Amino acid sequence: MTLLDTAPATRPVLPPLRIGRHEVSTPVVLAPMAGITNPGFRRLCREQGAGFYVCEMITSRGLVEKNPLTFRMIAFDPDEQPRSMQLYGVDPAAMGQAVRMIRERDLADHVDMNFGCPVPKVTRRGGGAALPFKRRLFERLVTAAVDNAGDLPVTVKMRIGIDDEHHTFLEAGRIAVDAGVAAVALHARTAAQRYSGQADWTAITRLRDHLPSTTPVLGNGDIFSAADALRMVRETACDGVVVGRGCLGRPWLFGDLEAAFAGRPLPAPPNLGQVATTLRRHAVLLCEHMGDHKGIRDMRKHVAWYLKGFAVGGDLRRALGMVESIDQLDELLAQLDLDQEFPADAEGPRGRQGSPGKVVLPEHWLDDADDPSVPFGAELEHSGG
Repeated sequence: MTLLDTAPATRPVLPPLRIGRHEVSTPVVLAPMAGITNPGFRRLCREQGAGFYVCEMITSRGLVEKNPLTFRMIAFDPDEQPRSMQLYGVDPAAMGQAVRMIRERDLADHVDMNFGCPVPKVTRRGGGAALPFKRRLFERLVTAAVDNAGDLPVTVKMRIGIDDEHHTFLEAGRIAVDAGVAAVALHARTAAQRYSGQADWTAITRLRDHLPSTTPVLGNGDIFSAADALRMVRETACDGVVVGRGCLGRPWLFGDLEAAFAGRPLPAPPNLGQVATTLRRHAVLLCEHMGDHKGIRDMRKHVAWYLKGFAVGGDLRRALGMVESIDQLDELLAQLDLDQEFPADAEGPRGRQGSPGKVVLPEHWLDDADDPSVPFGAELEHSGG
């Protein structure tokens, strides 16, 4: 029997999440997603509930070389606290220099290291989910970040491993803790799975059992509702959850999570009118952040996620997916049947899923796990994934 089985409704399911010197009342982290977790979307999510809200991936090379695109992406609202930045890198020297720059220039309050990205343009350079296999290089990278961070907490996010024959998460978790990270997050899939199939939450349990209880272990994978998050905590004993695709078109999920983890009843699901109001709010925030033209075009990819499961005609869906202005958006939203109740089949996977496949790796990458050298041409100059 667990805390979730015995706690009365007024007792928090989990205590606040502390990462280094920062504490949030709800043990929830918004996963960085390329093209998604910009300041507009993060503000929308923060308006729903407390948590750590991580920006899009920033590359250590782009930061060190002062790439203009990278610095445009390092944008936080004035009231955004803590400011969480995810950092990608393969070269320990560049990683150390980047983290030192973040600290000295006060660019963020928390650095999360990306060891979970499975996309080929990253893994073929030895980065992301491919890197923990090289345990000595992984150790050098994490140590370089922690040693240059000062009082900035450093965390790592990783996957189970490259594929079913090359699991790395237990050893990588121990190396990261020994290097001084403040928390470890595990996406419970291999890189070969990408975003397909089902996450193996038993790996989160194993990692929680493997690491000191003083280091928070966060679970990631297949959280599409507050019920999923509570079940993950119950089954794995993790200290908090990381939400990625589950909040696409569902930013109110963070309000549901705040209520669930506080032991309160969940808010009623929104009807289509309330969804439309949230969709419009999202569009306005994107326009404020990116400018009207780019913001409204960026909004287009979110429309199908918001409308999933609702009865909306094909012509109207297509028009919303090609919207050109806030005024046009208002005209189109007014044509919806705004009294529609939230449909039962609206939950479940959203965003990219794809299918499993062979992980693209540098030549001879799997020959020697103790090789600490940096692959030639490994660093990405441009941020954003």
